[in-house]
Amino acid sequence: MTPSDPEPVPGLFTLVLHTHLPWLAHHGRWPVGEEWLYQSWSASYLPLVRVLRTLAAEGRGRLVTLGVTPVVAAQLDDPYCLQGMHHWLANWQLRALEAATMRSTSDPSPASAPEALRRFGSREHDEAERELGEFETLWRHGGSPVLRELIDDGVIELLGGPLVHPFQPLLNPRLRDFALREGLADARQRFAHTPTGIWAPECAYAPGMESDYAAAGIGHFMVDGPSLHGDTALGRPVAGSDVVAFGRDLQVSYRVWSPRSGYPGHAAYRDFHTYDHATGLKPARVTGRNVPSDAKAPYDPERADAAVDAHVADFVDTVRQRLSTESARIGRPAHVIAAFDTELFGHWWYEGPVWLERVLRALPAAGIRVGTLSDAVAGGYVGTPVELPPSSWGSGKDWQVWAGEKVADLVQLNTEVVDAALSTVDKALAEPAAVGAPTPRSFVADQILRETLLTVSSDWPFMVSKDSAADYARYRAHLHAHATREIAGALASGRTEQAQRLAEGWNRADGLFGALDARRLPSP
Repeated sequence: MTPSDPEPVPGLFTLVLHTHLPWLAHHGRWPVGEEWLYQSWSASYLPLVRVLRTLAAEGRGRLVTLGVTPVVAAQLDDPYCLQGMHHWLANWQLRALEAATMRSTSDPSPASAPEALRRFGSREHDEAERELGEFETLWRHGGSPVLRELIDDGVIELLGGPLVHPFQPLLNPRLRDFALREGLADARQRFAHTPTGIWAPECAYAPGMESDYAAAGIGHFMVDGPSLHGDTALGRPVAGSDVVAFGRDLQVSYRVWSPRSGYPGHAAYRDFHTYDHATGLKPARVTGRNVPSDAKAPYDPERADAAVDAHVADFVDTVRQRLSTESARIGRPAHVIAAFDTELFGHWWYEGPVWLERVLRALPAAGIRVGTLSDAVAGGYVGTPVELPPSSWGSGKDWQVWAGEKVADLVQLNTEVVDAALSTVDKALAEPAAVGAPTPRSFVADQILRETLLTVSSDWPFMVSKDSAADYARYRAHLHAHATREIAGALASGRTEQAQRLAEGWNRADGLFGALDARRLPSP
């Protein structure tokens, strides 16, 4: 250590990112639907991979614990989505070219004034051109090869999850077990790695789930800080198991993103909500918390870059202080976890990927060890066992977002659909096969379970409870419930040919997880 090197701080810092969107392919485009996927892919997933590959080329590893839900992985590999993404990137480039050559506009806002828009459009055109090139050379055959390289090289630890992101505590135990095991198998097929950790959907936990995790080969999972009563300095084995719960450190995580404050709201950063209506681009900066959209100032990249540097320094200082104080409090080196949705970085916060790249360099330069959740387990950052309460990372840290009065009808719908689906699938698979022959695979039963899992996605009650595209969310829940009932009804009444036709029709829109096999559903 040279005299100019910072004094190392005890402990370990882990950045955990949770990558999730619902199944959007073939289910609408704008304002909610495939556009959501393509925006997140271009603004978050491509830049994040670019950052990780850049840092890996510098010899850096064990940078991020990256959760990628099976439903996102399926969309990043889906030929329809890959083609749609390529078209979207090309359209983005065309819209940027339109902005770069704009001579007049009817939009009175300062950010849409022709001269400001031309400057913005020129930069945006360059960015779209770069992403088109990256997509064509790196992503055109799907996201799995891209992510597998990062896993193989030890740049990231992959976290898995159950198929289609259900709110597990409210799910029938048989379907919950099936979704988890099939989700882990899906990851193994795509990445040649079986995750040993998961980001449980919505960080939701019910007592006893640790036994399910242990049986499925899961050794650690994420919860929110209040589930551990705010004491997140060490992972904690849950109940009598060896499965470790890691808690998000809210004091550190909320420096970046919180319900009321955080870096993305800074006046210099690009404003997420303000559009130029002629091009669909976002040329304004936040400007001020109470400044209306039509008065927001043009985006200034140099001003934003200075804010990024300030927020990198603030975050590093926050992590250093937190590691020092927590290590002193518990009398041993502590573990600090900052955890966020991946889509925050780039999609919601345009400057987020640049901030990530700089902070992942600045943390070790400040004497802070960076590692993954697996590194924490291997390094002994595990304390005494704990009994976890029923919990989530939603409002109130309980289950109200997914089980409250606002979504009581969806809870009832899920229960009815799951019961009907399981009953129908059980009967279909119990049909006698030839003597001594194995039970044949049933395409119809597989599609029933696909549609059932899409019905119980945690996204729909979340969107309803938060009044965020609630109509779309209710439509999607009821659409998949209808599909389940329609196919199951035909099968249960002996109309097998019709059930086959219906299953094939729904599969054209909802054909994700081709390896899903209803025969692996646990016995009743």
